[in-house]
Formats: sequence, structure tokens, C-alpha cells
Amino acid sequence: MKFVICHDIPGRLRIRVLQPREMTCSEADTLEYALSALSNVSKVSVQRRTAGVTVCYGGNRAELIQKLRAFSYGSVTVPEDYLRHSCRELNETYKEKLVGKVVLRYGSMAVIPYPVRAGIAAVRSLRYIGLGIKTLCRRKLEVPVLDATAIGVSVLRGDMKTAGSIIFLLGIGELLEEWTHKKSVGDLARSMSLNISRVWLRRDGQEMLAPVSDIAIGDEIVVRMGNVIPLDGMVVSGEGMVNQASLTGESAAVFKQPHGYVYAGTVLEEGELAVRVETVGGASRFERIVTMIEKSEKLKSSLEGKAAHLADRLVPFMLLGTGGVYALTRNATKALSVLMVDFSCALKLAMPISVLSAIREASGHHITVKGGKFLEALAEADTIVFDKTGTLTKAKPVVVDVIAFQGDRPDELLRTAACLEEHFPHSMARAVVEAAGQKGLEHSEMHSRVEYIVAHGISSRIGEKKVIIGSYHFVFQDEQCTVPEGMQEQFDALPAEYSHLYMAVDSVLAAVICIEDPLREEAADAVGKLRACGIDRIVMMTGDSERTARAIAEKVGVDEYYSEVLPEDKARFVESEKRAGRKVVMVGDGINDSPALSAANVGIAVSDGAEIAREIADIMIGSDDLYGLVTLKKLGNALVGRIHRNYRVIVGFNAALILLGVGGVLQPASAALLHNTSTLAISLKSMQDLL
Repeated sequence: MKFVICHDIPGRLRIRVLQPREMTCSEADTLEYALSALSNVSKVSVQRRTAGVTVCYGGNRAELIQKLRAFSYGSVTVPEDYLRHSCRELNETYKEKLVGKVVLRYGSMAVIPYPVRAGIAAVRSLRYIGLGIKTLCRRKLEVPVLDATAIGVSVLRGDMKTAGSIIFLLGIGELLEEWTHKKSVGDLARSMSLNISRVWLRRDGQEMLAPVSDIAIGDEIVVRMGNVIPLDGMVVSGEGMVNQASLTGESAAVFKQPHGYVYAGTVLEEGELAVRVETVGGASRFERIVTMIEKSEKLKSSLEGKAAHLADRLVPFMLLGTGGVYALTRNATKALSVLMVDFSCALKLAMPISVLSAIREASGHHITVKGGKFLEALAEADTIVFDKTGTLTKAKPVVVDVIAFQGDRPDELLRTAACLEEHFPHSMARAVVEAAGQKGLEHSEMHSRVEYIVAHGISSRIGEKKVIIGSYHFVFQDEQCTVPEGMQEQFDALPAEYSHLYMAVDSVLAAVICIEDPLREEAADAVGKLRACGIDRIVMMTGDSERTARAIAEKVGVDEYYSEVLPEDKARFVESEKRAGRKVVMVGDGINDSPALSAANVGIAVSDGAEIAREIADIMIGSDDLYGLVTLKKLGNALVGRIHRNYRVIVGFNAALILLGVGGVLQPASAALLHNTSTLAISLKSMQDLL
């Protein structure tokens, strides 16, 4: 690639690409993708029209220059979804529409004679008058009636300049709302799209991990409890309960059996399914998500709804006010000044834009918010409940020791444990699998069907032997396993500073896997910052032992903690807090957190959590630290603050315009221009980032 360096400072390089024709949107996205993928590049911005590229980087400048020289559009393979779901073309389309509308408006005023412009305004007014009449026919007095009345009265008075100004500014507002809505919905849909790299492929009776890109129509894949179904297909064997909330909005799981159809992005809550793949690629899923979001009432916060309701309720009063001023003054100009200034337009336009912009801003922080009402609920929240493992502690625990109780080699025990654990999405399971991988232990399938018992463990058979692995409660209380004779002293001496996974063979303890799950470095600081943002009560709940829970709680600084709890215990606690009048946030990452995530006012899933947790949660945090929660709380607080501020500005400014109009200080055209300009200004302000 040929380019010239326009600006060069340490860590930041701005260049202009030299090519014979204008850069296309696809080329701009390809270049941005290729540069973002470089390990030493932190930020890339590509301006298509000017062929300008700004690169923020670390490390060797000469290496970056070399890679820029070697770049060519044909040498980079960009994921299809990346190009398909890019907003670059959307943004440029609406920028062109906005600029074109403004240029056409003021250009026509300079070159087109007034009688012609008046005729055009009269024709365009028919649309708004028609909408007003339709609204009246439905026996409703809403904003379209007010717009129609204002435009209609101006036309009847022959004041086509005022009518044209109102129509122009209403058109600008509609364009901005449409642009912001599509951009926010697109950002949200992209963040909800699948990010699955490997699946379990069944071929010739054997299961193997295969890249999802290698899966073809007709292949048979296996999906186990707690995992996302990666591709559309027909169930060929097995039974299970599938959560389809991501597509239908319904939280109740649907029973699936052979000959039933399953969809990509839905989650298997219970059971195990073998699925024959019938579609590949993510286009259909993306489109379904967009449709779901656009139809979903989840995008509506209660403040949005109040704004829309208030806007409609104000319409009759504005009409009565117009009639009252005319009755008292017999001055049509003063009466029209009231009609030209309404609160409704600004309220209905600014509030949704504020909410959708906040959702878009959250996505820039790698946070997916499934609806505006959840940001509002977060702002009102006074209680937050944390899961411990994978949430307050690091998402990547490590195996530090394998203690054998029947004379077996620790490596063989670890191999067996990894063979079972690799099927299930949990941080502890991943730790076991990674430990086996680091030791080079091959753990090909050597067991029968595995069964996952939520919050307890795994059960399977290897040959004629039953093997279970999981918590103390599961192994020793539920399964009634025993410690081998003569090994009780060793069992009692297990190191207290570690979490323990117990593995038993034929009801006798075979091994204890000691796992270190270090606390996140930022946990205590993040908890303190959440208190500063308005959270009064911070609770930790875990299935771990009392001893471990107490140690973590003291380090983090939570107000309360509960140990050895089951999933239903977490959900019951959340429900009890809600009944007590508290607004509760639940933060978790595992399958066992799903009931509590559903029960809370706001359920938040952290990165690397189980798919079902991310699917059920109202908000997903993609960053690998707890500061995302602080950002989210600040964003919710700022959004509610902006909405209340917009209320005050809209009511105060428009009331002042009405008084000035009635007093004869402002003419109707001037009042309409100031009103609509203020609406546009508030809307543009509402599109700005909150943080």
C-alpha cells in the first residue's frame, strides 16, 4: 500500500492512503480490521472520504511502517459478519441525507422564487395534515394533531414561510431519530451476535472439537446443558429444554426432542441434543436479533414511556391554550404563537435518543445493554449481589495440586477429570482442562454420556465404573461417597487456602483437585467505587465453604456474605430483597447464577461466563475487570440525570417562548423557529456521550 505520512508523534501516526479512486466502505472496513488485528496497535480510525488513517500504537514504529507498506486489500481475509454488520455505510448514508436536506433547504431559498417555494410547502404540508386527521379519526389527541394544526393554520393564514420552517425542522428531527435508532439497534445486535469458535462434531460415533467455520450442512453436532446452540438445525437424538428468549423474548424454556428444530443463539438449559446442521453463517441470526430488538418493549425505559405519555397529554392543553389566548385577545398572531410552541415534540424526540445513545455508548465500553429500562433500574439500584467464583475472583483459576487417595498417579487422575470437565462451561472446569493441556495429557473420549448436575458436579461412567466429580456436598452428601480407609487424616489436612474439587470412583474418593482462585486485583477498589456511586448494600453469595467465603468477603469489603448456597438460595434471597422494597442487581457468570439473574431487577453477566448466564442476563460486560460495573452504574446515573435535565430545559424554554409570544414580543414564525431549533439542539446534545 502506498501512503504519505501527514503527522507523526510517538505512539500516534496519521497517514493518507494513495490510490487512484475513492476508498469504498468495504476497503475502509478491511483496512481498519487488518490494522486493529496487529498486536502493537491499540486504536485505528479510517476516514473513507479523505483516505486518512490514524493509528495509535505501542512498540516499534519501523515495524508498523513495514506492515503498512506490505498491506493490500486482497491479502486480508475479513470475517463476513464484520463487513455485513459494519455501520460505516449507514453513518455515511445518513450524513449525506442530513447535509443534503440542509443544503436543499437554504439553497432553494436563495434560487427558487417565493411563490414556487410556497407551493412546495403547501404540497408537503398535506402529509402532516393527513397524519393529524388519521389520529383524530382514531379518537386521539396526540402530537401529530398538534403538528397538523400548526402547519394547517399557517397555510390557511398564507404564512407559508412559517409552514415551511416547521416542516423542515420536523423532517430533520425525524431523520436524526431514525439514524440514532438504527445505529443503536445495529450496535446492540452486533454485540449480541454469536462468538463461538469451536463446536463438538460427531462423526462415525466419535466426538471431536472442530472449528465452527469447518461445519457444513448435514454435519451432526452435540450440544450439552448450559451451552449456546451454534447453528440452526434439526434434533436427531436427545431431549432438552431450550431457552429461546434471544429470538422470541419469552423466558420460558421450550421442550425439544427428535425432529424438533433449534435455532442458533438459543441456549440449552437442560439435557443434551444431537443436531443435524441445516444452515451455516450468521446472517439470519443477526437479522432475527435486529427484528427482536426493534419490536421489543425492553428498549423502552419507564422514563421514556412517561415522556411519551406526558407529550400526548399536553396536546389538548396546548390546543385549549391557543383557543383561550385568541378568545381573550382576539389576536390570531398571539394565539398562533402558543400553537407554534409545543412541549410534545421535544419530549418525544429527546428522550428516546438519550436512551438509545446511552446503549450505544455502553457498547463502546464493551457492555451490552438489552434495553433502556435496565439502565434506569441500575440508576435506582441500592443493593448489589455478587457471585464469588469467576466474578469477584479471577475468571481463570488454576490447578495447583492433585492429591490421590487410592494410590493412582496424579496425572492419570487429572486426565480423567479433564475428560469429564471439558464438556461444560465453568471456570473451574476450564482450569482442570488447561492444567491437563499444560502437562500434555491427552484426554480423548473414554466415558459414556456425561450428566451435569447444576451447582453440584458431573456424573459419568468409564467402563464399568461410575465416576463423579464436583463439590463436597455433591460427592459426600448427595452421592454418599466415602473416604478410603486410613486416609481420613490426609483428608482432614487438605490445604484450606484452596478451593477443592472432589472426584470419586464407585462411591470412594479417588482424588482432590486443589484449585487456586485468586481475587481480582481491582475487586476491593471497584466495590468502594460502587458505594460512591450510590450502592448502599453489597452482598456476596457462594457455594464455597464458610472459611473460604469469609476470607474473600474480608478482602473485598462486602457488607454481607453467604456460603454454601445453592442456585435456588440465591434466587430466593433476591426475591426477598425485592419484596422488602429494594432495587437489586445480581452479578454472576455461571449456570448456577441463572435463576438469580432472572429474578433480579437487573441481571449482569461478566465476561467468559456460561452462555446461558449471558443469554438470560439483562446486561453483559465484555471487559475482563469489575470496573465495567462502575462504568455501567455511572452511565445509568448520568442517563437519568440527562433525562431529568431535558425535562427541565424543555419545559422552561418553551414556557418562556409561549409567554413571549402571547406578550407580542415574538412573532409566530420566530417562535416556531426558536422552538424547533431548541428541539434539534436538545436532541443533538442527547446524542453526545454521557461519560
